[in-house]
Amino acid sequence: MTDIGGLALATAAFVGTHLVLSHLFRIRLVGAMGESAFVLLYSLIAALTLGWMIFAWYSVNASIPFWIAPAWAWPVASGIMLIASILLAGSLFGNPAFPNPGRQMRAPKEAKGIFAITRHPMNWSFMLWALVHIGLWGSPQTLIVAGGILILAFAGSIGQERKKRALLGPSWREWESRTSFVPFGALLTGRARWRNAAPGWKAVGIALVFWLAVTWIHAPTVSPIAALLNR
Repeated sequence: MTDIGGLALATAAFVGTHLVLSHLFRIRLVGAMGESAFVLLYSLIAALTLGWMIFAWYSVNASIPFWIAPAWAWPVASGIMLIASILLAGSLFGNPAFPNPGRQMRAPKEAKGIFAITRHPMNWSFMLWALVHIGLWGSPQTLIVAGGILILAFAGSIGQERKKRALLGPSWREWESRTSFVPFGALLTGRARWRNAAPGWKAVGIALVFWLAVTWIHAPTVSPIAALLNR
């Protein structure tokens, strides 16, 4: 199998096992083996497939990308990644979509913070990450990995909603009525209030630290590209 074929297979394994374990078989597996054992199994498979995907990425020989974004797009992409970082950080606090939130979950009277923007902030952060990387650098490796993450985040959001409706019933449907899948949908239709949409200092602080760290890590790779584009 070629290096690029191995990367495609590893990405398919990572995405496929996530979707199958998180949505298709989760309820049955938890019922059969218990929550703790399932989490252990899920974490082990996720770690193994992620490790395989990373190894496969570095095994692929560098190839000429199908496209490279113009110079002006790179700082715009960095700004979008800051937004994605805020969505990711905000999703860590008070997220009813997290596994096992409890069957007694009750929707807040108003959606606040990141959840006034979208009820799937974590998955949208991954989708933004994927779209930014695809748009900037259209190499086969990027298209495979970022495309896989995009599929996983989008399909995972759909599957998550179906699972939560089954587990939480009216409580989750009430939450859906106050929030939106598409960012800013609830705000634009009046189901959420703009004054409640501020992400909060914790989310912004964590996001800034994360964004600065990732930007610094990317600098050795991005700087030569920026110099080439600015010639």
